[in-house]
Amino acid sequence: MTPSDTDAQFVGLLTEHQAAIRLYVASLLPGDPGVPDVTQEANTTIWKKRDDFELGTNFKAWVFSIARYEVLKYRKRQIRDGRCVFTAEMENIFAQELPEHPNDLEERQLALRRYLQKLKPTDRDLSQHRYYEGAPLKQYADQMGLSLGGLKVTLHRIRTRLQRCVMSQLASETEAGQ
Repeated sequence: MTPSDTDAQFVGLLTEHQAAIRLYVASLLPGDPGVPDVTQEANTTIWKKRDDFELGTNFKAWVFSIARYEVLKYRKRQIRDGRCVFTAEMENIFAQELPEHPNDLEERQLALRRYLQKLKPTDRDLSQHRYYEGAPLKQYADQMGLSLGGLKVTLHRIRTRLQRCVMSQLASETEAGQ
């Protein structure tokens, strides 16, 4: 196999796993605005180390380990800058448990998207404002003429309902697969 064939296969694998890499990084850095940057750093490192990967082995496990190291480097910078959120012990728990169910992240993402579409438009707008736009909840409360406390309660109920729906969907898919 020529080097260009190997690179083409590698690019195919990397492209195929982009969503999983991003979800994995996001799961290790929940709510952190640095997720896109860390994902990009992971991709850069993955590309630089492509000659270390042996085709035919577990690509997802290999890229997840690189992504985890990029997250750890990012966290070290946060600690140095005084912005650490999770302890190293907590990060180890996340990193150990998440790869045990590698497809679970993608299935959860698909189920979440499905159930977000089923929300009332006002609930979907609130969720989008808070989690996709990353804007402060106070801003949305002022804009909509609602109380901040009421919005927090509503957002909590939406999250709880979405979590139940996603977990129910995953459980029924697991039962159907057995």
